[in-house]
Amino acid sequence: MRAAPASAPVSATAAPAAPVGTPEPVRGRLAGVATMVGSGLSNQTGAAIGSLAFPVLGPVGVVAVRQYVAAIVLLAVGRPRLRSFTMGQWRPVLLLGVVFGTMNLSLYSAVDRIGLGLAVTLEFLGPLAVALAATRRRVDLCCALIAAAGVVALMRPRPSADYVGMGLGLLAAACWASYILLNRTVGRRVPGAQGSAAAAGLSALMFLPVGAILVLRQPPTAEAVGYAVAAGLLSSAVPYLADLFTLRRVPAQAFGLFMSVNPVLAAVVGWIGLGEGLGWTEWASIGAIVAANTLSIVTRRT
Repeated sequence: MRAAPASAPVSATAAPAAPVGTPEPVRGRLAGVATMVGSGLSNQTGAAIGSLAFPVLGPVGVVAVRQYVAAIVLLAVGRPRLRSFTMGQWRPVLLLGVVFGTMNLSLYSAVDRIGLGLAVTLEFLGPLAVALAATRRRVDLCCALIAAAGVVALMRPRPSADYVGMGLGLLAAACWASYILLNRTVGRRVPGAQGSAAAAGLSALMFLPVGAILVLRQPPTAEAVGYAVAAGLLSSAVPYLADLFTLRRVPAQAFGLFMSVNPVLAAVVGWIGLGEGLGWTEWASIGAIVAANTLSIVTRRT
């Protein structure tokens, strides 16, 4: 509500006008929360749609198309001035491009083998490990033990266990942790979103041979390409732009807390959209990992 001018007379008996509707800060928070929900659902829905193209393109082909879409969006937003980059700026950007491609490739390969919910749960261990390693609190040790118990339950020996798929999920987790650390370095050395855009462009260039081989070996169907493009838009473009909007309106602590819900969203989307059923042990493991991240965030001082 706009304040009255300093020269305006104020009546001692007049009551201040009641605000109409929801205050602007509250509306901004609500918009930020709605955007976070939409971003999480978009990300996991995009991954589920991308998996529908696996029979034709395979995980590698879907990731290649996703990298192309991400590069187009990020280059349009970041508009990097590549000629002005120094060697000190190029080094982390190159590493970020490699990690970006490896992270998506290992995740989609894991989704192909063990399903969306479990793959995203294992991948989420990456940012959780970065968060826990940054502090030396006793509660974080407890969180690490809870998360470790969830992983052990997921990877327990049994005849149906796909250890290759689980290993790919853990590789995605290591890449996500590296992605976070490299993004910090790139953010310090390169202004704006130029570093991330350049890394996305480099990653797309690395996957160009993959796209060429796929087209020459077996021309993909329009339906499969459409699924892959939708995955790129929903899992790369929409979350990136949504995060830019959200972080201006929601505290980083709340943002991190919501991120811990992504494994649950992935499990629900996989169950509804792909018919992937999870047993009580898998749900308990997902709950343990989500609880570890939630406990770490809510007990951390702002």
